[in-house]
Amino acid sequence: MLILGFESSCDETGVALVDASGAGVPRLLGHALHSQIEMHQAYGGVVPELASRDHIRRVLPLTDAVLAQAALPLTAVDTVAYTRGPGLAGALLVGSGVACAMAVALGKPVIGIHHLEGHLLSPFLSADPPEFPFVALLVSGGHSQLMRVDGVGRYGLLGETIDDAAGEAFDKSAKLLGLGYPGGPALARLAEQGDPAVYRFPRPLLHSGDLDFSFAGLKTAVLTQVKRLAHARPEGPATPALAEALSEQAKADVAAGVQAAIVEVLVKKSLAALDATGLSRLVVAGGVGANARLREQLNAACARRQARVHYPELHLCTDNGAMIALAAGMRVQAGLVPLGSDEVPPYAFDVKPRWPLAELAQSPA
Repeated sequence: MLILGFESSCDETGVALVDASGAGVPRLLGHALHSQIEMHQAYGGVVPELASRDHIRRVLPLTDAVLAQAALPLTAVDTVAYTRGPGLAGALLVGSGVACAMAVALGKPVIGIHHLEGHLLSPFLSADPPEFPFVALLVSGGHSQLMRVDGVGRYGLLGETIDDAAGEAFDKSAKLLGLGYPGGPALARLAEQGDPAVYRFPRPLLHSGDLDFSFAGLKTAVLTQVKRLAHARPEGPATPALAEALSEQAKADVAAGVQAAIVEVLVKKSLAALDATGLSRLVVAGGVGANARLREQLNAACARRQARVHYPELHLCTDNGAMIALAAGMRVQAGLVPLGSDEVPPYAFDVKPRWPLAELAQSPA
């Protein structure tokens, strides 16, 4: 079974083709991705209307590129999948509209996929795929969650952020340092030049006794420190002038301190989740999962307790079509999508900009 997947939840347009024949993990036959980072940099963040328009321009040429990689015609596709949510409503509508129109034209089934389920399952495309069950640390954009994963569609929420997510803490701290968009990778690069011991920032909820996260207080602590270094009034606004008043070394030290705080919380909460579940396998997925310091510390911590940790390939950490096509294939293989029956959803579609992953356990199809 060949599944064509579309991802358009935010600022990346992704298309991929997988072969989900048989019982093994679906095999990636081709994928293409366009990032809108350069377009949004001038605005310091994603502009939803621009994102939607760019998805429209990119999706069909990317589809042609994927089919060329696989050396297959569009008519060979058996099923079409798309990101139904969560994400930006307008951006989601582009991918879902194209996917459903293509499915109608081909006379094939269409499957709406949860964006975070795609991230969660993406390590199955790596050279070192995990096995069920495992604990998953999902750190993607505005999401920071710990899940117990017993199989495809069998997810139990262990903990989540109660305010800002790890990715938001990276991005907002980067903005305070004048690093622009996207902030997380820029802050991580700058942190390599800094000393994390110079400015020690709070580790929110580190000793809370639960598996929830909170990073809003960290952002506030960074703002306070930046104002102090810039000799600005504590009650004054956060303006670009604050970052301009800091030396490059001060910025690097702040960046290193921020990264150290976020990484320590993510590592210790992940280990606590392994302890709470009695599992010895951890999967890390989402854009923040590409952070080199996070991988380094998780690898070391899991090695000490003889636990395994798995990641997606670096080029599949960001949003991409491969994870959507993969998730669709794995759901079909698990019998969660009754293809070929009267229960297949009609071609009319909707999108779910807000969609808790835990809902999939109650509504698998």
